[in-house]
Amino acid sequence: MKQFTYLLLLVFTLSYPLYKSFEDKVAYHKKWKALFPAILISAVVFIAWDIWFTGIDIWNFRPEYTIGLFFCGLPLEEWLFFFIVPFSCGFIYEVMNYFVKKDVLAPYSRLISIVLITFLLITAGLHPDKFYTLFTFLTLAVFLFLQQFIFKSSRMGRYYIAWAVCLIPFLVVNGILTATVLVYDNLENLGVRIYTIPLEDAFYGMLQFLVVISTYEYFKMKRL
Repeated sequence: MKQFTYLLLLVFTLSYPLYKSFEDKVAYHKKWKALFPAILISAVVFIAWDIWFTGIDIWNFRPEYTIGLFFCGLPLEEWLFFFIVPFSCGFIYEVMNYFVKKDVLAPYSRLISIVLITFLLITAGLHPDKFYTLFTFLTLAVFLFLQQFIFKSSRMGRYYIAWAVCLIPFLVVNGILTATVLVYDNLENLGVRIYTIPLEDAFYGMLQFLVVISTYEYFKMKRL
């Protein structure tokens, strides 16, 4: 039964957002035309990242917790992860936009971005030998800088509050994954864990969320 661990987690992650997608209030299904291209772009980027990091042993997968189909070093479930998780995060983002009408973090988004960028750059600079830490933190810092100060996104406050809510299912799903499926080379991360989750995973997840949602918003503006 444990070979279905990863697959069942994905079913759990997808089931509620998919079921609620057709409700009239949020009407998530009406936004899929903009969402799906954003998910595809994100998937291409993060699957390539995943293949690379698996290839250099930053992390690996315990095959006994998967159905056993591997492509380019990744289990089939991992490929599906990069489509299902962004879909579910997009649902949370739209739900938050519907129920929280006011962008309550808008006045503080610039400060939040500055604090995050500063933390990421300092931590990466102090640990150049930890490749997972270094690469993830620098990439997220650059992305945040571009969104906040170059593109001057007006939705950073909404991104932050939605990601804060996404952290709840993230801790559940990723906690199970890191306790069962995923194995990390701890020489390449800080060794700081939230339960079984490396701290870097939270920022990796944040980057994935921001890439998907910001691209999604771009396509919405283009009225795809």
